[in-house]
Amino acid sequence: MHAAVRLTALVLALAAAPAARAELKLGYVDFQRAIKEVEEGKVTGATLKKYADEKQKELNGRSDEVKRLQDELQKQAQILTPEARSAKVAEVERKMMEAQEIYMRLQQDLSAREREAMRPLSDKLIAVAREIAEADGFTMIFDRDSAGLVFAPASLDLTNELIRKYNAKFPVGAKAAAAPPKKADASAPKADAPAKK
Repeated sequence: MHAAVRLTALVLALAAAPAARAELKLGYVDFQRAIKEVEEGKVTGATLKKYADEKQKELNGRSDEVKRLQDELQKQAQILTPEARSAKVAEVERKMMEAQEIYMRLQQDLSAREREAMRPLSDKLIAVAREIAEADGFTMIFDRDSAGLVFAPASLDLTNELIRKYNAKFPVGAKAAAAPPKKADASAPKADAPAKK
């Protein structure tokens, strides 16, 4: 009797499986690409790059100073006293250590700034992906990279739609328009005030 019950349950499960599969709607997005291609991401990326370039110039200056000191040491090595040579070597090593410390701090600072700048953008992208899922009846939407997708048909890629909807919902120019107007100078005459004669 138990075998008959198990067989009936298995038949019912197999019969229900195609119906369950028909209701399952999957999609995926490339969040890394979306972050780089939405307008807000482009602006944020450009701001981060400008900051990184400025810091790289500072680092290059330090590196050039170390190279100059090394060149001086090499040229003067024969004429310097042992004490002067030791002092010069110590100075070069100190400058090299400073440059390495600055480089490490810069890397940490850039990573922290990128995480801080991209977190709100990422949160908004996830919210827009959720809206797409709810509006279009998707059961699940995966992140292409973190899901480890080896293959998925291009028809399931929702990245372009995500970028389009994000840009429509969060236009970059809206930030400037949403900023409060500057306060008028109290000493300046008002445009609609009648002129005194």
